[in-house]
Amino acid sequence: MKRIYIFILIILSSTLILLGIFFGPNLRGIWTAIRPPVGDISKIIDTQENPLILPRGFSISVYADKLVNPRVMIFDQGGNIIVSVPSEGKVILIPNKSNSKINKPITLLGGLNRPHGLAFYCKDDCKLYVAETNAVSVYDYDFNNLTLTNRKKLFDLPSGGNHFSRTLLIENIDGEDKLLIAVGSSCNVCNETNMFRAKILSSNLDGNDLKVFSSGLRNSVFMAKNPVSKQIWATEMARDLLGDDIPPDEINIIQQNKNYGWPICYGKNIHDTDFDKNTYIRNPCMEPYEIPSYIDIPAHSAPLGLAFAPMGLSWPEEYKNSLYVAFHGSWNRTVPTGYKVVRYKLDSKGEIINENAEDFISGWLTKSGASGRPVDILFDEKLGMFISDDKAGVIYLVSYNK
Repeated sequence: MKRIYIFILIILSSTLILLGIFFGPNLRGIWTAIRPPVGDISKIIDTQENPLILPRGFSISVYADKLVNPRVMIFDQGGNIIVSVPSEGKVILIPNKSNSKINKPITLLGGLNRPHGLAFYCKDDCKLYVAETNAVSVYDYDFNNLTLTNRKKLFDLPSGGNHFSRTLLIENIDGEDKLLIAVGSSCNVCNETNMFRAKILSSNLDGNDLKVFSSGLRNSVFMAKNPVSKQIWATEMARDLLGDDIPPDEINIIQQNKNYGWPICYGKNIHDTDFDKNTYIRNPCMEPYEIPSYIDIPAHSAPLGLAFAPMGLSWPEEYKNSLYVAFHGSWNRTVPTGYKVVRYKLDSKGEIINENAEDFISGWLTKSGASGRPVDILFDEKLGMFISDDKAGVIYLVSYNK
């Protein structure tokens, strides 16, 4: 037994040394991300010790707690929240609090391989699409009994390496409903050998015709449709090991058959000469060959969930025509950044007024560490904004107090 402990200590020490070699001073910021949360946010959120800061008139409460790393959220027909829990291999249901039949979360699926992306498609009946790290499957959803049955695997996906998450969005593309699948890179920065890595893919809803939709996307973990322009926007986490302040993380407007630059370009078509040592006749990072970012985000903010406020939302007008983005927070920056939800103001065309976001919710990051890390954002027009937090293990509800 003593030899086993010595072996474990050697492995841990070697790992820390290697991390120090690769990340240098940036390693100081890792503890904020990996340490347990500072305090139990569910117990202090309604007290004077609540660290979270919101605009005047808004309040935040815990809608569901004692969860394990909740990530993607979607509504079913009855306002229940379906949530993916990759770390437990589950998809769970958080009941609508107006539903008297259920008073606690239930497990819909278990034994999955790090499920992340979820998407509903309802016509005569409802089907739930679930993206595991290695495959996408579809299930029949029985709303009356709250069960998922008749699993059908649609196709396999590449797995292993970095970036396990696979995210889904169903949208009408050229007059036909399609399934979009975001697949991150296998590495920090490299030339991929698998044609489906670092891409957004598309397929028919039956899984046929799987192909590349757009490329050059290192890790676009979340996608959302702009309700005004009808364009697909996606967050993008940029590469590491270039320091605290470059390259920027991004929000991109996703277009079919376009390349967004990774691994040789980042941000507003900046050439990554640290990785790409080739000499070119023309600038390899320029339109129409590479599409620049739409919004540059401070490096290592780790943007995840993004959501456009619905116009029927019972919030003040100035907060409606806005894009909200969850900054999960850095793990590899000397001074941690992120750990907040920000707002981008939009004009009547659904375009950003400027790239400078304003903090909508901050305070998860404190001098003592982090009390949580926001992940996904989901709006209900009557209730407000739901936010999943995979560090604190809760789902929040943000309301406006009239």
